[in-house]
Amino acid sequence: MSMSESTNFFSRAQGSVEVAARFAELHPPLEKTAAVIEALRCLYCFDAPCAAACPTHIDVPKFIKKIASGNLEGSARTILDANILGASCARACPVQVLCEGACVMHRYNKQPIEIGRLQRFATDALHASGAPLPFSPGADTGRRVALIGGGPASLACAAELRRRGVRAAIFDARPLPGGLNTYGIAEYKLPLAESLREIDLLAQLGVEFHFETVVDAAKLAELDASYDAVFLGMGLGGIHKLGVVGEELEGVTNALEFIAGYKSGTIHRAPARVAVIGAGNTAIDAANAAVRLGANEVHMVYRRGSEQMSAFAFEYEHAREVGVKFLWHVMPVGVVGTKQVQGLELAHLETTDDGSLVTRPGENFVLATDLIVLAIGQATHTEFLDRTPVRDGAKVRLERGRIVIDRDTGQTSNPKYFAGGDCVNGGREVVDAVADGKRAGIGIAAWLAGQRANSLEIAGGYDVNA
Repeated sequence: MSMSESTNFFSRAQGSVEVAARFAELHPPLEKTAAVIEALRCLYCFDAPCAAACPTHIDVPKFIKKIASGNLEGSARTILDANILGASCARACPVQVLCEGACVMHRYNKQPIEIGRLQRFATDALHASGAPLPFSPGADTGRRVALIGGGPASLACAAELRRRGVRAAIFDARPLPGGLNTYGIAEYKLPLAESLREIDLLAQLGVEFHFETVVDAAKLAELDASYDAVFLGMGLGGIHKLGVVGEELEGVTNALEFIAGYKSGTIHRAPARVAVIGAGNTAIDAANAAVRLGANEVHMVYRRGSEQMSAFAFEYEHAREVGVKFLWHVMPVGVVGTKQVQGLELAHLETTDDGSLVTRPGENFVLATDLIVLAIGQATHTEFLDRTPVRDGAKVRLERGRIVIDRDTGQTSNPKYFAGGDCVNGGREVVDAVADGKRAGIGIAAWLAGQRANSLEIAGGYDVNA
């Protein structure tokens, strides 16, 4: 399936459920005058803590100052130079705890600069102008890299490779690349169309895309033989199951499938009663989506208290504002129903002195629900690496299912393989995956250049690999 065919498919699906109407963005774009006024509030700090707080280290004062002076193309270039997915990160990043959280305005009891919305303003202006990317691919080196997975880490890695003249081919199991940006981030944060628009930027750089291609051990061996290096950016696997009776009933799904379902058009409405298991940011996204899809009653179920939930505080507050209810210190012990889910059996939990959780016997209750959405963490997806070709006496090393890398270069214990994103960090923010991919792209290009230099030296100045 080509990029255009995939985009058209999703465009039809998106329109069929009127996603835009149901999932209006939380933070609307800034108008030009408002953007300039906000940009002029910035102090343009020399030692900008906001830039230090950004995992991709965008020069925040520089891009904001260019907005203030009317140089929107220069502003967008500053952003994209550091983060090719700057437009999606402007929408999806938890700026409250990153760049805006580090803003010096907090010291003066003032509102932080709206860095995320200003970043969106600059990148949106570039897209709206129809102008091409403000940089071009580097001179072709003749080297080729295969990238496994089409999420933010692989996209960022591919951009760095192309800018250095290395050919990049992305292999993804789904109909479209983008990973969680395309399939797993709530539409009210990052619209599907915006994720696809960024992928078009990568196509401008000459990145190749191979859709609906599952990479298993056999396929990986084929890619290993055909490419000069391999980047592993396949993210995580499926969401964990509860392991309770009744989990196989109709009406039990997981948060990623639920979010991907409404974004692609296969889910049009939510039933009246929805229970979401978990208390992370993805669980919050699923619960908020259920409300927007028409559910009358949405409960989030968590085994600990609000102080232990992994979701950001501002995400929690937003969920409460839209009517999501929270059940704390309870654990699912069974799914009630015959063919279709009718309820979720829950047990009360207590915390012992050593911090472990125990159930209170005899106090179980049933929460009536029509849909159960699991969001209790994802499994790793690295089992196929067990048969990775051995180089220099080493395979790709794993720890608890995660790929171990050199944090400066992204290189694994197998020197031909690099990695980044959730398959390394276990599941963090989009911008963290972008930072991983960016480092790895630079690291791969440097490693390939070193391999070529070694070949020239061994051949006495003649490049045997040319």
